[in-house]
Amino acid sequence: MTALGTAVAAAVLAAACSSGQPVDAAPARGADVRPSAKLDAVKGPLCVTKGRAAIGGRIGDPTVRAVVRGSSGDAASLTFKYLGDSDTTRELASGQARRQLGLKLRAEDGCNLVYVMWRLDPRPALEVSVKRNPGMTTHRQCGAAGYTKVRGETALAVPALEKGGTHTLRAEITDHRLAAWIDDRLVWRGDLPGGARELRGVAGLRSDNVAYELVAFDTHGASGERCVIEPDESD
Repeated sequence: MTALGTAVAAAVLAAACSSGQPVDAAPARGADVRPSAKLDAVKGPLCVTKGRAAIGGRIGDPTVRAVVRGSSGDAASLTFKYLGDSDTTRELASGQARRQLGLKLRAEDGCNLVYVMWRLDPRPALEVSVKRNPGMTTHRQCGAAGYTKVRGETALAVPALEKGGTHTLRAEITDHRLAAWIDDRLVWRGDLPGGARELRGVAGLRSDNVAYELVAFDTHGASGERCVIEPDESD
């Protein structure tokens, strides 16, 4: 930009500020990224490893974990109607009574997977984390160890959940990149760490201390494999 152009731009910005008009921020990098994976609605029962959950039904248990056996694990979407807090409250192993729900990707087991979680506390936010505990497979072995929070190059504000509101959370991994959308709006995008790139698992869902109607769950590659229950999976 020339010196004259710079001066004109500065003058326009100053005028907008002095007039009290809002100044639009630059668009986030990758804001035009759209989902590319083809997903299919899961018709059969989920493989529920903690709590109770069924597509089309109300979920009120404080701790719910479920996966779709045979799914590829690289992409999924969760459509839900938010109903408020769960019927009872359960603290996590960390001692927090966190309210959240979201997706499990590349879930090899309860100790090695990628989480894409819509958190309500302390304020609404989308958080991506990787839980990695090589050689461990059950909660009894790994507990709440092995979590790494992933910082996104795009990490936008998410809406607050209101009772009766219906939303869709979608995420997909392409190579080592993860992107997530809420109601078709990109809210998170970034690189996964090396440990997550090595994971090979299925897709699923997780919720803590929230009640909701599970309207739909979409993924791809579901084969109806036998559900293997690990009742001690909880954090």
